[in-house]
Amino acid sequence: MSEKQEKILYIGTHANDDPEKAHLPFVLGNAALAMDIQATVVLQSNGVYLARKGFVDHMVAGGGFPPIKKLMEDYLAQGGEIKVCKPCISERKIDESDLVEGAETIAGGAVNIAAIEADAVFVF
Repeated sequence: MSEKQEKILYIGTHANDDPEKAHLPFVLGNAALAMDIQATVVLQSNGVYLARKGFVDHMVAGGGFPPIKKLMEDYLAQGGEIKVCKPCISERKIDESDLVEGAETIAGGAVNIAAIEADAVFVF
């Protein structure tokens, strides 16, 4: 009998409006991946800007953390998933082709399922 893979879902709702909160899903997501815990970051509301190509390139680091660009690159390199709220990017006139490589869109029903399947959900 195989052991169940632990899963954590991080929901990020901030970008440069609150850089410290914007960094937290990726700080904790990297830590989870290093602990062999499956991590998924869902970006909603203003958080979707983080997935826009070039947006994080010059974003101010928050909370004494490394630059968010590096955190996101490390997170994806470790196998973390980035899901981006489709209605949120539509509202902000962001096209799916403008998202960073490795990010994919998601809608409400799939977010609910991911939350139900996760062992923990954190919202920032």
